[in-house]
Amino acid sequence: MSDVKKVVLAYSGGLDTSVILKWLVETYGCEVVTFTADLGQGEELEPARAKAQAMGVKEIYIDDLREEFVRDFVFPMFRANTIYEGEYLLGTSIARPLIAKRLVEIANATGADAVSHGATGKGNDQVRFELGAYALKPGVKVIAPWREWDLTSRETLLAYADKHNIPVDRYGKKSPYSMDANLLHISYEGQVLENPWAEAEEDMWRWTVSPETAPDVPTYIELTYRCGDIVAIDGVEMSPATVLATLNQIGGANGIGRLDLVENRYVGMKSRGCYETPGGTIMLKAHRAIESICLDREVAHLKDELMPRYASMIYNGYWWSPERKMMQTMIDASQAPVNGVVRLKLYKGNVIVAGRKSEDSLFDSTIATFEDDGGAYNQKDAEGFIKLNALRMRIAANKGRV
Repeated sequence: MSDVKKVVLAYSGGLDTSVILKWLVETYGCEVVTFTADLGQGEELEPARAKAQAMGVKEIYIDDLREEFVRDFVFPMFRANTIYEGEYLLGTSIARPLIAKRLVEIANATGADAVSHGATGKGNDQVRFELGAYALKPGVKVIAPWREWDLTSRETLLAYADKHNIPVDRYGKKSPYSMDANLLHISYEGQVLENPWAEAEEDMWRWTVSPETAPDVPTYIELTYRCGDIVAIDGVEMSPATVLATLNQIGGANGIGRLDLVENRYVGMKSRGCYETPGGTIMLKAHRAIESICLDREVAHLKDELMPRYASMIYNGYWWSPERKMMQTMIDASQAPVNGVVRLKLYKGNVIVAGRKSEDSLFDSTIATFEDDGGAYNQKDAEGFIKLNALRMRIAANKGRV
């Protein structure tokens, strides 16, 4: 007899999680609560409710988390200018701690003693889901079917579905790729992409036009920042989720945000994937532009030094860790003066800074000018610090050690 009486399942309504739902009942003899998150993936989610009801689920949660996702996860991450391994904007990674948070909240609300997910034993998501769950509910039991069952392929999953009369759409139009989407990005893995030499097929991309077919006339936009976050586009104030959705549309129409990379997964393997992150690509460029005039030099440099560590925390599932929270406090404190407007030119896949201004700007044209500065800067002052910085090298040279 299993000690699991009720489990909350992260449920999409697709083949994998539909099979998992039945498998949990069969294997653990437990009641299953389903949770489906709307993170802006652009799919109709009500069919998931209908499928869960058809399989006898009594408690069904379908939650619109778009605003919380962007406000409390995406925006804080972009305040740090976060990129993993120099390229990846962490679109999948940053969604997982929110899903884990909501799984735990539902478990608490329904009296469940376990949570379950459909992440495979090869990927990073199993780590992200479970580290989040244990951080927020230390005694929770996590059930990861892909690490327990013997269903190892799509064919065996379909056979299980047939045996148990599980409703699955096997004949509908389906992408051949393994995909994940939310308001920040859409990712593609598998099939031809498993060969890192093969170019991605043009008809794979869903959010962006190709740079070659993007408009021949550039698009200009102005982004207004307040404490490091975008609050308006072209003077129109918007909620966080609306900001990102709007930038996705504008960026996608200009061929911005495509990425093809091979990343190093948490479990040790290399994985090739393609990503579309049009809004995030714009946000990263714009945020660095406004910081360039608003942040002190050493603060900006310290942020750049810390960013790779911060990115690794998110990628590896440590969003709820004390070290990430500590670092976030420092990052957020740096953003108080990051206010103003950035003007961007979007053209055929490129994001070009066309201007930036701020009342909190540290840029002083009377000092930076190449013309007569009226005595604002004494160029002779440079001589002293250059000689002081050269002193140790001059001493070494005198000893023949250079």
